[in-house]
Amino acid sequence: MIQLFQVYKSFGSKNPALLDISLTVKKGEFVFITGPSGAGKTTLLKIIFCAERPTSGNALVDGRNLNRIKDQELSLLRRRIGVIFQDFKLLPRRNVFENVALTLEIIGFPLSMIRKKVHQTLRYLSLVNKEGYYPPQLSGGEQQRVAIARAIVNDPLILLADEPTGNLDPDLTMEIMALLKEIHIRGTTVLVATHSQELLKDTTRRIVTLNKGRIV
Repeated sequence: MIQLFQVYKSFGSKNPALLDISLTVKKGEFVFITGPSGAGKTTLLKIIFCAERPTSGNALVDGRNLNRIKDQELSLLRRRIGVIFQDFKLLPRRNVFENVALTLEIIGFPLSMIRKKVHQTLRYLSLVNKEGYYPPQLSGGEQQRVAIARAIVNDPLILLADEPTGNLDPDLTMEIMALLKEIHIRGTTVLVATHSQELLKDTTRRIVTLNKGRIV
């Protein structure tokens, strides 16, 4: 599903963000990416999401080489990858329904299908009674659930979560992690980037540790 071969990533004259990363994630895996701030976790996810391209090396996602992929194919591939951010990135002037629907609007789904899929997703995440609310009216946990709804409404093959519990208290953290595990059970390949050792303490999931851009 995801294959990285000797991937390096540099930004201008700064120190490299990623150094010689080789990594394989199989279809249906749940993998934690951990390491301190600045270790390269976000950059790694951006390469998988096709928001950045490797400076050198090869990255393949769903069998497509990101160094050679055409723009049209790239757009189609990105539709199959859901992304959850630590700061939610919800649009404050769109309500919950509209924030989740945005993904499908961009793809070009008909309005009837958008309504059906958004309602199904909000029901799954216990947000149906919040669909008319705006992000500032929601708690942090509710905002993160809306962000998850937006990421999974198109049934992605891969779900990337970048510090998804970084702004949440311990109880909400466990709630969000339980949701991610449920999504994984449904067949989605899940990668979660986190610096929280507490989150990893009792996990049986695979853990990939980064430090200064390298897998250690």
